[in-house]
Amino acid sequence: MTAAFRQNGPRPPDSAVRQEDLRDLNLEVVFQRILGADSPISRTELATATGLTRPTITRIAEELLAGRLITEKGVTHNGRAGRPRVGLTLSDRGPAGLGLDIRADGLAACVVDLTGTVRHLTFAPMPYTGRDAGAVLGELTRMGREAIEAVMAKELTVVTATLAVPGPVDGGMVRIAPALGWRDVDAGTFLADLGVPCAVDNEANLAALGELYAGGDPLGSFLYVSGGLGIGAGIVLDGTLMRGARGWSGELGHVTVESEGAACACGSRGCLETYASTGAILGALPGATNRTDAPGGAGGIFEGINPDSVITTRAEAADPAALAALDRAGSALGIALSGAVNVLDVGTVLLGGSFALLSSWLIDSVRAEIDRRVVTASWSPVTVRPTLLGPDAAVIGAALTSIDQIRRRPTTWLARQS
Repeated sequence: MTAAFRQNGPRPPDSAVRQEDLRDLNLEVVFQRILGADSPISRTELATATGLTRPTITRIAEELLAGRLITEKGVTHNGRAGRPRVGLTLSDRGPAGLGLDIRADGLAACVVDLTGTVRHLTFAPMPYTGRDAGAVLGELTRMGREAIEAVMAKELTVVTATLAVPGPVDGGMVRIAPALGWRDVDAGTFLADLGVPCAVDNEANLAALGELYAGGDPLGSFLYVSGGLGIGAGIVLDGTLMRGARGWSGELGHVTVESEGAACACGSRGCLETYASTGAILGALPGATNRTDAPGGAGGIFEGINPDSVITTRAEAADPAALAALDRAGSALGIALSGAVNVLDVGTVLLGGSFALLSSWLIDSVRAEIDRRVVTASWSPVTVRPTLLGPDAAVIGAALTSIDQIRRRPTTWLARQS
């Protein structure tokens, strides 16, 4: 905690403030060096890299080891003669993050440790679109608690949880999620029984963060578009997620692709979701489901089926209706993405969620529209490809978000341990 946050309370002597702040700063500098190292790094190497004294490095290392933020692993060799040195690296037996996600065909829960490794991933296959928010979030609470208990046996402590939802979020409030039939749902309150603090965020934003981590080196600038119950986008520019002035950016599913098109569940007409969501695609397949219509044909209740599986199976069988629906979806998606690329000047588009599974049938149509409509495409082609994490991107990104604050500020975790 810095001096700026203490102005309203008793202020200790300046020397004490500087000393405490300096200790925290030095600890974070050392931790970031360990975090950014490609392999275990020795105390001597840390002293050389940071300019801190060996006793200071030793003290900080012991504090980080006691807090289970780092661990000793293997030995390091600096190419010189002499005894190999013990290396320090991130611990996989300390703080962890929990991610929760609502999909077209079920719910998912994921735990990620400090190294970014997935340590627990479960999926409950059941359609949740159109169901009562309390029932859905109650089931997610059960799955989350089971995940927390499962990783405790692996010496992991879940610090916080993050829920991914397909719609704009205001704090813990889901303002509107047309594909779920939710409006002003206080998801944070419903998840209070998890036993850990829970944040709520847009699923496309979280998936984009997951892809940013999964890419190893930052991808730089890209547009992540997620298909499923709804359609959302995560915008990453220069390695940073862009949330917009109110945190509601990325509602690509409600970009108009046909001004006098079908009515959408959001209240507008001709939205991308009415053409390219899994509900819209499935609804165009005769006899595919006992679907109960939602406004505009973008959503609906799909009892006892997996929409992605049905669409994929019929497309693989060269079903003309399925291929036509996917072609229409790809073209509509390409039109919406072209506008976004023209505005944002990104060079890569990642297809995630259900779009990752259906990418074989979507990419050609998407690329055709982008090549036709993006001003710079003729001399600077836009890359369109499926995501690395596929349908798990949002739940993994949610879990990573929960530990990101510790990776950035390890002192927040250490303060809890004291």
